[in-house]
Amino acid sequence: MANVKETLNTAISSIDGAMAAALVDYESGMALGMAGSGLDLELAAAGNTEVVRAKMRTMDMLGIKGEIEDILITLQSQYHIIYIVPDRSLFLYLVLAKDKANLAMARYKLKSLVAALSIN
Repeated sequence: MANVKETLNTAISSIDGAMAAALVDYESGMALGMAGSGLDLELAAAGNTEVVRAKMRTMDMLGIKGEIEDILITLQSQYHIIYIVPDRSLFLYLVLAKDKANLAMARYKLKSLVAALSIN
């Protein structure tokens, strides 16, 4: 099991194109940990909390059952992945340089990192 800091550092060092990562509590919008650079991760944590909450509200209004696995935001030069931690009110946020990233591999690695995450 890996702690928050180890998980975020592993995401940055082992996922091609990774620029920044944060573990965020979507009930409060606060980051539990941050790694990398290139953007204001505290602001990103708060803003992406609103994205997660909006999607959850929309699913509820539409009567869609099940859980969100991840949300992908594609920008001109970046991918932003919001990976929901199962059975917790947390998400792992990852920013990737689009020209250096393998999106499928990044999503696969995020899933395994979250599975090994230990939060005390």
